Amino acid sequence: MTGLRVFASLDDFAAAVGQHFGYTDWHTVTQEQVDLFADATGDHQWIHVDPERAAQGPFGAPIAHGYLTLSLIPMLGKELYRVDGLRMGINYGVNKVRFPQPVTVGSKVRAGAELTEVSDAAQGKQAIVRWTIEIDGEAKPACVAETVSILIA
Repeated sequence: MTGLRVFASLDDFAAAVGQHFGYTDWHTVTQEQVDLFADATGDHQWIHVDPERAAQGPFGAPIAHGYLTLSLIPMLGKELYRVDGLRMGINYGVNKVRFPQPVTVGSKVRAGAELTEVSDAAQGKQAIVRWTIEIDGEAKPACVAETVSILIA
């Protein structure tokens, strides 16, 4: 892990555009996480929730839902950076998401983040962060996403 980067203000955060914030620790994706995500979303496809059948399938093991991988960003992001003095941050959306490599259950993943843009928004600042979720031992990332947030001081 690179370590938590703390920005004293929204202005300090905005000044970091173009900087990479490093990487999180590795986190193991468990079958329990996959099953709970399947319950929350109603996506019980066998490649996710049937370990025996998935072992005979195209990936050799059950895989995490792509959206589960994407949803790890808030948890992982807390290890990389924090902006002090905010009243709130709001998820505004995602500009682009790709899932180049599936995450098999039991794999370890980590995230890296780069602040690519900060602009004025009606409520505060709009920030775009490019996330890359890597899989331990794999050449391709599990997910590459540009998240958009509204930050209100």
